[in-house]
Amino acid sequence: MTWMVLVADRVAEGGLHLLRDEADLTVVSAVGNPEALRRELPRADGLLVRSDTQVTAELIALGARLRVIGRAGIGVDNIDVVAATARGIAVLNAPGANTVSAAEHTWALLLALVRRIPWAAASMRTGAWDRKTFAGTELRGKVLGIVGLGRIGQHVAAIGRGIGMKLIAHDPYLTEKRAQDLGVALFPLDDLLARADVVTLHLPLTDDTRHLLGADRLARMQPHALLVNTARGELVDEAALVDALGAGRLAGAAIDVYAQEPLPADSPLRNDERLLLTPHLAASTVEAQERVSREICAAVRDALRTGDVGGAVNVAGVSAAAIRRLRPVLELARRVGRLGATLAHGRVQAIEVQYGGPDEEAPRPAKLAAVEGALGAMGVGPVSMVNAQPLAEQRGIALARRGGAPLAGFETTVSVILQTADRRTSVVGAMVGERGRIVEIDGYPVDVPAEGHLIVLCNRDVPGVIGRVGTALGDAGANIGVYHQSRRPDSDVALAAIAIDQSPARDLLERLATLPDVTEVRFVDLDNGR
Repeated sequence: MTWMVLVADRVAEGGLHLLRDEADLTVVSAVGNPEALRRELPRADGLLVRSDTQVTAELIALGARLRVIGRAGIGVDNIDVVAATARGIAVLNAPGANTVSAAEHTWALLLALVRRIPWAAASMRTGAWDRKTFAGTELRGKVLGIVGLGRIGQHVAAIGRGIGMKLIAHDPYLTEKRAQDLGVALFPLDDLLARADVVTLHLPLTDDTRHLLGADRLARMQPHALLVNTARGELVDEAALVDALGAGRLAGAAIDVYAQEPLPADSPLRNDERLLLTPHLAASTVEAQERVSREICAAVRDALRTGDVGGAVNVAGVSAAAIRRLRPVLELARRVGRLGATLAHGRVQAIEVQYGGPDEEAPRPAKLAAVEGALGAMGVGPVSMVNAQPLAEQRGIALARRGGAPLAGFETTVSVILQTADRRTSVVGAMVGERGRIVEIDGYPVDVPAEGHLIVLCNRDVPGVIGRVGTALGDAGANIGVYHQSRRPDSDVALAAIAIDQSPARDLLERLATLPDVTEVRFVDLDNGR
């Protein structure tokens, strides 16, 4: 199988080479060409963007095959994540690759602002020698207020500590213990604004953080304070910022990001001498762009080739490390769910997934993978771990997750129970080494690989059935890999799990169903869900 990755924005070559070096990946460029983007998108499996391309719901709808959208950077506010999630498309970013560059740019702006360097340099070019006008202030001993203590905020804090500043921060998701480890005192946002000599922003743009600093909060800052924003433009109400500077309620600001980019030529921000502006340069270093490119291209490659969507911003509660570690278990869960849905009779009303094993992070991703497999077998799609749960809930399917011990004799098992109006169907899969096996169907012990082509056949527990089934398969040229006949002491019906080497023709399945004493025949391609 081959996958096509469509590149909509300019991305450093180091990462693109990671994609081009894979024989089963094709890279197509539509950089700077919106028409080519729309033309190629219907056949793309992956889409790679930076901040220039707006990945709207309309654009996503064109990507009939899209499985992953990669953002070469941290923020994903140019991507309609809700629309992507509804389609089961994983949205990946590169959260750590530009940490150093963004933090260093924050400090470059702040140091330039307090030492008046851009203005002094411009003055020198006119032939002047004006030392008095451009006298600056020291940062040592001043209070640095950091809003958002993620990777970048923490790096900014480390540099501030080295300079000798007093560190305070606002981050509702950071524990007191972690703040103490970082040497930072946590404060409510309004208190931080009132205390800080410098406020620097390092948090994502969400509905809750849009215009986080509006007129009211800017008024809480000290008149001598400075503001630095290298995160997202809409965190600050730009009109309110211009007013605060004009009224002398704020001493200055350094801004790298804007509500509208490129910044319009007539923006009022350009007219205030107390504003230091740069054109979204925080991540614009050779090193950062190379790291971002390699990180996001590797993530897109792995998502397409192995299904690894760990770290996707729209797969909540599942870490990238867990996805990678659990890959064989998750694939087993998908196949168990696929088989269970194939065997279920009628509309599925509930799905319960039980993981039994030693990995504490496994239950949630195992549940999502099993539901993905079940919905795919039902013809619901496109479906992935990204949208499996909301798709099930939209269809009125109740989902449940249980913990517990694995099936006796195995270290790791995944059980899926599907409930319809009049029947309960259960399938259990187990890991044997690195391979998955189906070990129980509706309480019947079986042992067949959790892969390839599988026929599940029920029959009255009488002599002669196995011979007739084997003859029918042989006559049709269907080679048997495993034939596991199973029966229970409490039933007069036996169950056979038959692994064959190729997909059977419809007339073969019809013939099997009409054999004497055969009561039910189902077929599933465990590899592809058909």
